[in-house]
Amino acid sequence: MPSSAAALKLFDLIQSHRVTAVIYVAAELGIAELLRNGTRSLNDLAEATGADRHALGRLLTALSTVGICSRVGADGYSLTEVGAALDSSAEKSFKAWAIFEGDMLFKSWHGMETVMTGRTAAQLLGAGNSFELMARTPANVGLFNAAMADLTRLVTPDVLGAYDFGRIDCLMDVGGGAGELIGAVTKQYPGLRGIVFDLPRCAEAANAHLERVGVSDRARFVAGDFFDSIPKFADAIILKSVIHDWNDERSAAILRNCRRALPENATLLLVERLMPELPGTSDEDRANAMSDLNMLRGPGGLERTEQEYRRLLHDCGFHPIAVYPAGRFSVIEARVR
Repeated sequence: MPSSAAALKLFDLIQSHRVTAVIYVAAELGIAELLRNGTRSLNDLAEATGADRHALGRLLTALSTVGICSRVGADGYSLTEVGAALDSSAEKSFKAWAIFEGDMLFKSWHGMETVMTGRTAAQLLGAGNSFELMARTPANVGLFNAAMADLTRLVTPDVLGAYDFGRIDCLMDVGGGAGELIGAVTKQYPGLRGIVFDLPRCAEAANAHLERVGVSDRARFVAGDFFDSIPKFADAIILKSVIHDWNDERSAAILRNCRRALPENATLLLVERLMPELPGTSDEDRANAMSDLNMLRGPGGLERTEQEYRRLLHDCGFHPIAVYPAGRFSVIEARVR
């Protein structure tokens, strides 16, 4: 028989989707941007957002209970440090991710039919994979790319702190999207040249970003599909949050194309979450498990353990060398063998 405390804990967990919902609404209303310069009254916020004053006040109360904003005086609100990450102008903003989670992921998680069928949400709707399904709605592609840029901006400082890119002459980011990672690496290592390799639809965003961060003279975008082939331009390849998208068969196809693109003894770097052999109840283990379910529901991939990555790399012509912790992610280094 569960205790009252245990039952209440389950009750709170069941209702946790509501937290995502209120943060999503706050992101859509631009609450963080409105509070970035200091405390504002409820009347000011209602006028600025066009929301009903009374209803907005109730939303702000909920946001204050989860640490997004703080109540100041009778009807004032200010932004917390956590809430500041919902501001689109913040260096480590998660606004795009909040909208992506609330607008796209939340809907496709409902019911978790994938658990019963083993099929992804896209397959259940008659599409080949989640990326094919997403491409049918251009607005969703934009939401996805912006959310991935949010995550990459958060992870990149940890990656730069974990791994020394100094011995690399030319680094290709395969599946590099809008160029966030290559932009940061080439900026920190002035002697390094960078390539962002991804589908043609990423070209405009990537070129604009490389220009914006001042590395377009040393970094460029190359269009292609990593399932078809990867060009032989670089002496090292990095893939961030790419291999976890796919099952072993599809992942092996990508890795073997990387192997063909690299010279002998060249370096391959994977930036991925590592699932523990026996997950516990820590925040990190929970995040990894939820990401694993998101891969199951989405593109059909999975989060792997270190040993599973080692086996996969070995089977595709690489010798795993080392694993470098990088926040909630790890940099897995391998060499062509």
